[in-house]
Amino acid sequence: MVSAQPTAPAAPVADPAPAPPVAGAPPEEAPPATVTAPAPAVAPPVKAEEVAPAAPPKEQVAEKPAAQPIRRARYDVAVLQALDKVTAETLRFEAAVGRPVRWKGLVFTVRACERSAPDEAIDDAIVYLTIDSQPRPQPGRPTPAPKQAFKGWMFASSPGLNPVEHASYDAWVISCRASAPGPSVASAAPAAPAVKAPPAAEPAAPKMLDLPPAKVAAPAVSTDASPAPAPKASGSESPNP
Repeated sequence: MVSAQPTAPAAPVADPAPAPPVAGAPPEEAPPATVTAPAPAVAPPVKAEEVAPAAPPKEQVAEKPAAQPIRRARYDVAVLQALDKVTAETLRFEAAVGRPVRWKGLVFTVRACERSAPDEAIDDAIVYLTIDSQPRPQPGRPTPAPKQAFKGWMFASSPGLNPVEHASYDAWVISCRASAPGPSVASAAPAAPAVKAPPAAEPAAPKMLDLPPAKVAAPAVSTDASPAPAPKASGSESPNP
């Protein structure tokens, strides 16, 4: 029989020796240090007076739309005044919207005539027009091409705000007015039978209104002139017996 014998204790295993550093290799990083987590922050208690009670949402009130500005009143006749700087002759005349008007070497064409709205600070007349400089056509000669002397808005209250730049003439706005209404039709007249209207023709170009030159008063002639005395006879002649 084999008797049990105590076994010899195992020899301790030695740690492997660290490998020698390789030339050119980066140095080994140190193991990270143990970082402790910070303690959680404690929120201060909320006071009762700082807490608002829950309330249902308020009803939204529809905002009123902004008041629209009042439109200016438009008219179909403009009252203008022109001046000849050479002869000092002036003329006040009317020009319908869209109808050219000639005075001497100028042709006026009014495009719009308005008066200021009631909510504006100044009561004014505003006219948009074009002024062409064109001499009168001469018989046997070609009509010269017109040259635009002015185009834009004119204000009756401020004629120097946008003036006409011309060497011989000047012009400005006086007012705006409505044209006279046409003749009224009697209500007792029988209605005309319906007639098929002919096809619409192309609108004709507006005719130019030629203003007559201003009248110049003739010099006054004295009516109380006495007749000239008769010539006296010479002293050589003797009266008849």
